[in-house]
Amino acid sequence: MFVKFFDTLKAKGLHVTLTEWLTLQEALSKGLCNSSLTDFYYVARMILVKSETEFDKFDMAFDEVFKGIQSENEISKNMLRWLDKSDMIDEQHEEMRHVMNEEQIQVDKEDVEQKFKDRLRDQDSEHNGGSFWIGTMGKTSFGNTGGNMGGIRVGGSTGYQSAFQVIGARKYRDFRDDRILDNRQFQMALRKLRQFSSKLDIPKTELDIDGTIDKTCNNGGCLQIVMERPRKNAVKLLLLMDSGGTMIPYSNLLNELFQSVHKSNHYKDVKTYYFHNCIYSKLYKTPECENGDWIDTEWMFRNLDSDYKVIIVGDAAMAPEELYSTSGNYRGPNGGLSGMEWLQLMKRHYKKIVWLNPKMAPGHAPWREAETAIKGMFPMYKLTVEGLNRAMVRLMTNKNT
Repeated sequence: MFVKFFDTLKAKGLHVTLTEWLTLQEALSKGLCNSSLTDFYYVARMILVKSETEFDKFDMAFDEVFKGIQSENEISKNMLRWLDKSDMIDEQHEEMRHVMNEEQIQVDKEDVEQKFKDRLRDQDSEHNGGSFWIGTMGKTSFGNTGGNMGGIRVGGSTGYQSAFQVIGARKYRDFRDDRILDNRQFQMALRKLRQFSSKLDIPKTELDIDGTIDKTCNNGGCLQIVMERPRKNAVKLLLLMDSGGTMIPYSNLLNELFQSVHKSNHYKDVKTYYFHNCIYSKLYKTPECENGDWIDTEWMFRNLDSDYKVIIVGDAAMAPEELYSTSGNYRGPNGGLSGMEWLQLMKRHYKKIVWLNPKMAPGHAPWREAETAIKGMFPMYKLTVEGLNRAMVRLMTNKNT
């Protein structure tokens, strides 16, 4: 039973074991799904999915296999296309959120659901505005980007955040571990860069319980307080980011990473510099990479010691001469060395370096010669949730890169 579902789950990358599949069959045979497709969805997901990062893959497989089964709440592709008005969300939504309370959005859910089913059955065209059909920017209790609070959101993105039901949205897309990151996911991954120490030169502000007990006992029972330095994160972080050119499509991503690193104020020190395509004799202070607004790379070697953990972010999509030629730097000086030689100096100076690539090619791609060469020098990870997590673990291991 449901062999196609099993095959589709495997094709989407879900690791479903035979034992898990037999457990699902047993749940079906015992009537735990109540002959309901919705109940089957939740039972199957509970048994077959091991992590929330795979919810989205499960949803896609489920939709692909069971989309032909009619449901009274089924949303057609045309309906979702009609309702895609994500670029028209009214700014007043943000203002309204601050004045709403639960009493203002109380709705008769059963009445709304019945009306929604009726409209879904009868509607055959797109509607924007109005107070009857499923549409956008209207006043009905179903659709999106409208002026009604409460009800059912169909497609689109959240406005007042008051809908009691959402249909036609991949709710677990953000949980995937192979998607490009956002600010929250950056911060979660960066938390792995922790190496606590009490040997930092900071005031003794925390109570040393064991020391206080010992001193008090040795003092004939008279209380003697002992303070100690708090344990702080001793990690020093150096972030180097490729800017401009082929990295322009990833500008927002780099900004998210920059903001996340600097919001994580528990590091002992954080330094951020920029380069264009490859690291040469100068590193820029801003992402505009303007000549003169830079530091010497050799100055960085002298002043930022080898204990800094280094994250390099770039697509490694440079021409081979930019990596191998002593005249390959088209944006500034190179100090008489090729890009490869500067990268070798980086590797020689810093113990821990990882390279994050937003569009890394799988394996060794012969058409991306520079990327292949850099992969042989630094551990390179794709800039996804999974890739960043693996990179952070690599930075914290005791083995040298």
